[in-house]
Amino acid sequence: MVTELKKIAVFSSKSYDIERLTEANPDDSMLAFTFFEPKLTAQTVSLAKDFDGVCCFVNDQVDDFVAKSLVEYGIRFIAMRCAGFNNVDIEACDRYGVQVARVPEYSPSAVAEHAVALILNLNRNIHRAFSRIRENDYSLGGLMGFGLNGKTVAVIGGGKIGIAFIKIMQGFGCRVLCFDPFPTDELRETGVEIVDLNSIWSESDIISLHCPLVKQTYHIVNSNTLEQMKRGVMLINTSRGALIDTPAVIHALKTGRLGYLGLDVYEEEANLFFEDNSDKVLQDDVFARLTTFKNVVITGHQAFFTIEALQAIANITVSNLTSFYKGETEQVCFVSAK
Repeated sequence: MVTELKKIAVFSSKSYDIERLTEANPDDSMLAFTFFEPKLTAQTVSLAKDFDGVCCFVNDQVDDFVAKSLVEYGIRFIAMRCAGFNNVDIEACDRYGVQVARVPEYSPSAVAEHAVALILNLNRNIHRAFSRIRENDYSLGGLMGFGLNGKTVAVIGGGKIGIAFIKIMQGFGCRVLCFDPFPTDELRETGVEIVDLNSIWSESDIISLHCPLVKQTYHIVNSNTLEQMKRGVMLINTSRGALIDTPAVIHALKTGRLGYLGLDVYEEEANLFFEDNSDKVLQDDVFARLTTFKNVVITGHQAFFTIEALQAIANITVSNLTSFYKGETEQVCFVSAK
C-alpha cells in the first residue's frame, strides 16, 4: 500500500477552496495541497511539474497538450472538484494513461434551489423592484408576474438535480414534464410526466436545463427548438453554458419568443466568471448584449455555492485522491471515454 506524502497542485483556487480542502484533509493525511490561483491551461501546466497529481475545477482546460504534459511530469491522476468534465479531453487522458475522477453528487438541492430562485426572481421582477426601491421609486408598473400554480414546467435531465427541481416545482402545484433518454426508477417515482423533446418545447411555460453537456446536448436550445416553444416561455440554465446557442437566444429575446431568461452559466464564461473584472472593460459583446435585457437575470456560476455543497465537494475530492494513491481504486469516482 502506498502511503508516502503525495503533492497535489490545486488550480483555480479561491479562498473558499483553500479553506474547505484544508478542513477536509486531516493532519495525518498523505496529501499535501499547494494552491494556485490561475486556471490549468496549456500556458500554466508547467506549474504542475514536481507534483504527483492535480485538482481542477470547471474552467480549467485539460486538452491534449495538457494531458500529455502532465504525463511527462509523471502525473497520472486528475481530481475534478465538480460533477461536469466537459472541459477535460477524456479521450486524450485515456490515450496517455491519465485517470480522471470527479464529484458525481455533492448537493443536488443547492443547484435545484438556485434554479427556482431564478424563476421566482424573473417572474416577480425582484431584481427590478430592488433597483426601484433604492431609487425611492415604489411604482408597480412593469413588475407584474404570474401564478406558478397550474403552469407547465419542463425539466431536461432527470438526474439527482433534476429530481430535486421536479419535487420543488410540484410543491408549487405545477404540472411537471421531464425528458431524459434513460429515466430511472427514482425519476419515475416522482410522478413526473416523462415525455419526448417535442412535447417539452411545445407545451411548457418554463423550461429548466439539468442535463450534462455532451455531443447530443450541445446547443440543445437553438433557433429551431426556440421556434417550437410557446411565445413568452421562460428558460433557465444552471447546468452548462454550451447547452444554449446564445446568439439564437438573444434573437428570441428580441422577438419576444423568449419571455424570460435565467442563467447561472455561459458558454464563454471561462474568461469572465469567478473573477473580479469590475475595473476592466467587458470584451465579450454577446454577453454584454445579454445584460441589456430587463427580462434576463444572470448569476456567475454560483448555483453550487452553499456551505453544504462546498463541504461535500472537498470531502469527496480528498476521498478520491486518498483512495487513488492507496490503491483503493474501487472507491474512486472515475470517468472514462470508454
